[in-house]
Amino acid sequence: MAQISGGELLVRCLIKENVRYIFGVPGGQLLTFLDAIKRVGEKHGMKFVNCRHEQAAASMADAYARVSGEIGVCVGTIGPGGADLVPGVYPAFADSVPMLVITAQNQTWKSYPDHGSMQALDQYHLFKPITKWNAVVSHWERIPELVQRAIRIALSGRPGPVHLDFPSDVLYNGQEESFAKVYGPERYRPMKPPVGHPELVEKAAEMLYNAERPLIHAGTGVLRAKAWNELRELAEYLGAVVTTTMGGRGAIPEDHPLCILPASPAAITAQNEADVILVVGSKMGDLDFWGKPPAWGDPEQQKTIQIDIDPEMIALNRPVDVAIVGDAKETLKALIEAVKKKGEKREPVDRLKEYRKMQQDWLEGFLKLAESGEKPIHPLRVIKEVREFYPRNAISCVDGGNTAVWASYLNRIYEPNTFLWAADSGHLGTGLPYAIGAKLANPDRPVYLIAGDGAFGLTMEELETASREGVKITAVVMNDGCWGMIKGSQKAAFGGRFIGVDFKDVRYDKVAESMGWYGQRVEEPEDIATALDKAESSDKPALLDVKISQEANLSPPDLITLSIVWLEGCNPPPV
Repeated sequence: MAQISGGELLVRCLIKENVRYIFGVPGGQLLTFLDAIKRVGEKHGMKFVNCRHEQAAASMADAYARVSGEIGVCVGTIGPGGADLVPGVYPAFADSVPMLVITAQNQTWKSYPDHGSMQALDQYHLFKPITKWNAVVSHWERIPELVQRAIRIALSGRPGPVHLDFPSDVLYNGQEESFAKVYGPERYRPMKPPVGHPELVEKAAEMLYNAERPLIHAGTGVLRAKAWNELRELAEYLGAVVTTTMGGRGAIPEDHPLCILPASPAAITAQNEADVILVVGSKMGDLDFWGKPPAWGDPEQQKTIQIDIDPEMIALNRPVDVAIVGDAKETLKALIEAVKKKGEKREPVDRLKEYRKMQQDWLEGFLKLAESGEKPIHPLRVIKEVREFYPRNAISCVDGGNTAVWASYLNRIYEPNTFLWAADSGHLGTGLPYAIGAKLANPDRPVYLIAGDGAFGLTMEELETASREGVKITAVVMNDGCWGMIKGSQKAAFGGRFIGVDFKDVRYDKVAESMGWYGQRVEEPEDIATALDKAESSDKPALLDVKISQEANLSPPDLITLSIVWLEGCNPPPV
């Protein structure tokens, strides 16, 4: 019987998982793996997407996983390739996104410990802090076992990236094909997630049904578990207000009558006034104000129920009254059943109309700014025009500091897994790769990116990747010629002593054109809608370089609040 290389065996393992895309940059140590994708993988619909930088490759795999619900796969070669994957893997780890990260390594006889080789890098310890689990695959025979173990860990419990480091001799050397025991997913990992304990579910149902002002707070765990239908059904039966984390946006349509926009004054008021809160799939981090008063009620009076797949997330930042460890979807199903046994469907909470009026009054100020005809263009004018142009099911990618703040006001999200932002890491440079990965995961939906010019510049070489791969997306670059969030913070804290924050004027539209995109600079507010129409009508990916007001962009209303949250305990000296 013929021998197969370790590279081909690895590909066969990924075929069993129905992996469609592998994102990466090629390297000499990976040649057998890449050749096996060409010879064997392509027959099963597998494709290698050649990226211009490994960071972007990891971000594309991240976005593919978020949108498709399947595991994303990225690859980099030894040393520089592995190191360059790190800034793309970290946001996926922070946001609990399942990915398989593959790195090539020097031969087994040269590594762990290093033998003085060129490009030597301890990739095992490099990736350990930003992955759920990792291992060095030291023998051909262990490839199926460790691939299966890695994917089981990535997809089980709280999902996240895993990493396998392959010495090049393991990928190059061969063994008899008969020795390769590659099983399908149902043979090596659980296919049904765990449900919360029945007694605790019953107790939670009793508390929620009898509450006067129940509130449900949904995090990214709802999205990862595909529990959006259950969330909505439970909320509607209880008449409960629903808020989401910034990363959990899309778990419920943001125009749903029970939904109050995240981190808005109305949401904070509702969260403070609720008598019973149900937190699902959220650790209640800094953008949730740590679950502490006054953004939330006093935990001694306000009862808290928390559902999470990861027991370490229970009561991480707020004490709870009922702690339920279980999958969000399966546990919410059980909770719905228990709640319905308590009685008839409840009317919406008594203060809902006041919350919605408070929200509308808050939005009115932003809508007035968005209707401004000022030049340079106000950031909110761009956000409003872009969101109104695209259908409800469009996939929205956001990248940047102040750009992300402005987008949070008017860039509404209506469907699950249609909002891509590095929520828990705030990592910049993710936007363009996210848009590419999202479009490959769901080619039938329009995908748009709203990015600050600083963030966009970090990975704009992937313009060529999108053009080469025929990925039809539209990027809107908010060009104010600086690192807006940092310059705004310097202005507020130090009276305008600026350092390291300004750029020269860059024609991003011309850069895009040079890489096969449709490009257009927009300087008049009334031209935005027409430019968007031209962009979508083009048979190429399209980029709009929109000149926005730097002065307006420096000071989004919540910048000071964010600075207080992020720099709590840091007191700069007087200006």
